[in-house]
Amino acid sequence: MITSNGLIQLGFSLDEFSLQDNSDGNGVFIVEWKSGSPQPSEAEIEAAHNEWQAEYDSQEYSRLRKAEYPSIEECVHAILDDDLEALQAKRAEIKARYPK
Repeated sequence: MITSNGLIQLGFSLDEFSLQDNSDGNGVFIVEWKSGSPQPSEAEIEAAHNEWQAEYDSQEYSRLRKAEYPSIEECVHAILDDDLEALQAKRAEIKARYPK
């Protein structure tokens, strides 16, 4: 499986390659290789993609927390209104809901 995330995990940038989805259902292929480095094999790209996916999955709790944490505006109001205990309680509740 060839993915941009796998290629990026290998250290390539988006401007070093172009991918295209095969219209015959055989997946994605590299349509243009612009890097000065040798093109990695599909197995190398797939292994790098799996590594990227594992790292991404391991950070799900962080993404879920971020979506529910108080906004900057709420934090400023809590500071100005001297209501830091309520703010910390809300953060603790979110951390408990989405543990590491």
